[in-house]
Amino acid sequence: MDLPTPEAPVAEHGERRVVVAAIVGAHGIAGEVRLKVFAEDLGAHQVLNGGAFTLRSVRRGNNGAIARFAEIDSRDAAEALRGTQLWVSRDSLPPLEEGEYYHADLLGLAAVSDTGEPLGKVVAVENFGAGDVIEIERPTGKRFMVPMRVDAVPEWDAERLVVTTTFIES
Repeated sequence: MDLPTPEAPVAEHGERRVVVAAIVGAHGIAGEVRLKVFAEDLGAHQVLNGGAFTLRSVRRGNNGAIARFAEIDSRDAAEALRGTQLWVSRDSLPPLEEGEYYHADLLGLAAVSDTGEPLGKVVAVENFGAGDVIEIERPTGKRFMVPMRVDAVPEWDAERLVVTTTFIES
């Protein structure tokens, strides 16, 4: 099964959405769901998907989290939601401090070198345990990864991300 990834979908009226989790299956018989969580604190979001889901409880599971939603009351209902992305409005997230970012804000950004050369766009943000790593896709389709550290990415804003030349792969 392909699991959804934390992309930044946009609603028809332009609202930016940030995926905070995905339902990967049912847990038990009473309607609890297993989640793949992309947020640091899912419990901070009581209402998801524009009010479609109301989070009643969430706890750690073996491979993610186990959650109970007010709207899901049976295993069949939980299983039918497998693959559903759970999102919040980007505007509902807390403001960031200097140097902080949400992964969703980096996705889709144009990437340029520190000499101004266009590199492509940011297509993924991963964390393998030693910090975030961004994946950039060139117009040719070839991809390369760069650590999200100040020596590799000295600056970024809402329009572009700058990569130091020594971290650019051909």
